[in-house]
Amino acid sequence: MKAIYKLSLVALAVVGLAGCNQEKAEAQQAQAPAAQVQTGAQQKGALATQEQKESYSIGASLGDYMANYIAEQESLGMPVDKKLIVQGFTDGLAQELLLNKDEMQSVLQNMDKTLNEKRMAQAQELAKKTMDEGKKFMAENAQKPGVKTTKSGLQYQVITEGKGPKPKATDTVIVDYSGTLVDGTEFDSSYKRGESITFPLDRVIPGWTEGLQLMPVGSKFKFVIPPKLAYGDRDTGSIPANSTLVFEVELKGIEPAHHADAAKPATK
Repeated sequence: MKAIYKLSLVALAVVGLAGCNQEKAEAQQAQAPAAQVQTGAQQKGALATQEQKESYSIGASLGDYMANYIAEQESLGMPVDKKLIVQGFTDGLAQELLLNKDEMQSVLQNMDKTLNEKRMAQAQELAKKTMDEGKKFMAENAQKPGVKTTKSGLQYQVITEGKGPKPKATDTVIVDYSGTLVDGTEFDSSYKRGESITFPLDRVIPGWTEGLQLMPVGSKFKFVIPPKLAYGDRDTGSIPANSTLVFEVELKGIEPAHHADAAKPATK
């Protein structure tokens, strides 16, 4: 039988295999005397030959890799019958299918469409929530002593005032910094890496380009950067879309020329 759907849908079709096998194993363990129950690690010796190990690895890796998909689908309100997933997988191997090629293709395409719609709706809801939380945080932060707001909306607070020169946008700067979301979740820190970072000031997010030009060398500032001066509606993984970012930055030095191999935190 020819392949009837893309790899992503094939993977989705075996998504619950590992979880279902686990449920079956737990049921068997519940019925067996304690002395007879063996863990997967204890049963590992049953994989005696290379062929057995390869065969097991194919099934286990598929189940392990795709476990996230079934969890996501259920979290989006689309329940999954794991018994039928296992049956479908077994029927597929035996080439004894309850639905024909066209029927399965239609079902999987519709499911994929629904999942994408639900993902988008969830992402939009999260982005709005993140934006609202950021606005509230900035409104409260603006009332704190020592906090100033620029015309662009960047908020900054002087922690330590240095006595050195201020960088220009075309300069390369040397900094130490930590970055958090408004809930305090840290997403980056040169302090934890134990190494200062050097980067061209005109190649980072606008909030950094503007903010560091306010700092004399030797200063430490706190910046609260709204989404429009950070990553906007992009989701970078550790930084959700529409995030307001909080940075504490120490300006260690200025280098007039750009460094081609410079590291670039908070890059555009």
